[in-house]
Amino acid sequence: MRIATYNVEWFSNLFDDESRPLDDDEWSGRHDVTRHQQLEALGIVFTALDADAVMIIEAPDSHRRRDGVAALQNFAEVMGLRCCRAVQGFVNDTQQEIALLYDPEKLTAKHDPIGQPRFDAEYRIDLDVDDAPEKVRWSKPPLELAVTTANGTALRLIGVHAKSKAPHGARRPEEVMRIAIQNRRKQLAQCIWLRERVEDHLDQDDPLIVLGDFNDGPGLDEYERLFGRSGVEIVIGDVDDRRLYDPHAETILRRRLGGIAPASARFWIKGRWMQALLDYVMVSPDLRDKAHDWRIWHPFDDPACEQMPELRDALLTASDHFPVSVELDI
Repeated sequence: MRIATYNVEWFSNLFDDESRPLDDDEWSGRHDVTRHQQLEALGIVFTALDADAVMIIEAPDSHRRRDGVAALQNFAEVMGLRCCRAVQGFVNDTQQEIALLYDPEKLTAKHDPIGQPRFDAEYRIDLDVDDAPEKVRWSKPPLELAVTTANGTALRLIGVHAKSKAPHGARRPEEVMRIAIQNRRKQLAQCIWLRERVEDHLDQDDPLIVLGDFNDGPGLDEYERLFGRSGVEIVIGDVDDRRLYDPHAETILRRRLGGIAPASARFWIKGRWMQALLDYVMVSPDLRDKAHDWRIWHPFDDPACEQMPELRDALLTASDHFPVSVELDI
């Protein structure tokens, strides 16, 4: 079984209020890309990905009388995808939902939030040790799913879109620092909250996959030194027999001593292309022996993608992130 995560930039802009794809030459949310071009590119990427389930980050929104599940299912029908059923969790107000698009002949999936506080509620944590716990909320609550495969295997999936650390709106250097530190604090709090939920599942011996866009990774920015470790490291854990596993994250951890850095996203910043590893598929210890062939569908770093011009170009047009997949013997 192939499970993937894919952050699709401004997917919501590609549908009208009746959840129908807007296949026209108007601009999409992506720079210099029309809605037709992005839809066509996404069809090529999803078809090539051929996953049994895709956790979609920045999925079409479901507020203001819009239906993100219907939009994804209409998209799947138009593109002829076998992943043709969708499920969302708690609706947010950012136009960026989290949703699973899956093949109903291979598995079933239902929104099944557990634990307290729920991810649509408030979490209190004293990050600065001043005896005044801060209130933390997810702008995009993680999607908790109970999944059953066609052969009866049960597992849990948690789709994640963690807080961005970018200092949006900052004008002066001191504002950049203040907002960046503030955003990192919230991002780390979210990851601590998420790790608590992971611990709950490990206590219950639940096979678990945590996947999505963490907007973070070991060694990604200078503020990590201020807080000691990245949010990704917090979610992975530090006790050997309770650690989640993602080989790309492990590569980055080892790279602190040198080596090649994998990347799952590509952005145009200050006149040049910047790359970063932001997207992960983490598996629980009981799934590690059953999981293999993690793959970032990078248009230049993955040889198979680079050697297929149509797929390579589609990956560049479809989003600023690239899919990440894993094969599971379940």
